[in-house]
Amino acid sequence: MTPDDLVVTPRGLRFQGQLFPCTIGKTGITRRKKEGDGATPTGIHRIVGMLYRPDRMAKPADWALPIGLNDLWSDDAGHEDYNMMVRAPYPHSHEKLRRADPLYDLVLLTDWNWPYAVKGRGSAIFMHQYRRPGFPTEGCVALSRHNLRRIAPRITLQTRLIVS
Repeated sequence: MTPDDLVVTPRGLRFQGQLFPCTIGKTGITRRKKEGDGATPTGIHRIVGMLYRPDRMAKPADWALPIGLNDLWSDDAGHEDYNMMVRAPYPHSHEKLRRADPLYDLVLLTDWNWPYAVKGRGSAIFMHQYRRPGFPTEGCVALSRHNLRRIAPRITLQTRLIVS
């Protein structure tokens, strides 16, 4: 591990010598991730992208990409675009990236089951804003808006999310 790794611990997310409260999947951490199980997968996950809502915040890092009106994430395990960013119109099962609530105003994308997805192994394992302290996710790692915005400019494409 390096100081630039994001490490999920029982006490929170450790990053650059600081500890940030975070939440994980509603069914805890698993070694056998499956689509829809509500668990956060163990492992060393690379941060492979950063998305943000340009209508709600300034660009958090040089390499961040804006979330557009038609941006979606495929969670259809039976489709070739499974666990990939897609654009509307998209007739298969998906999640909207441009949400009415603020949860995806800033999203760090991990390489969980990407870029060559195994069907049904789980999709959209992100780092994003939590609903409120202690409220679990569907498998992502979530932080307060303030802490996510503090962390985002300090990470690079070499930063890893470590979940054990």
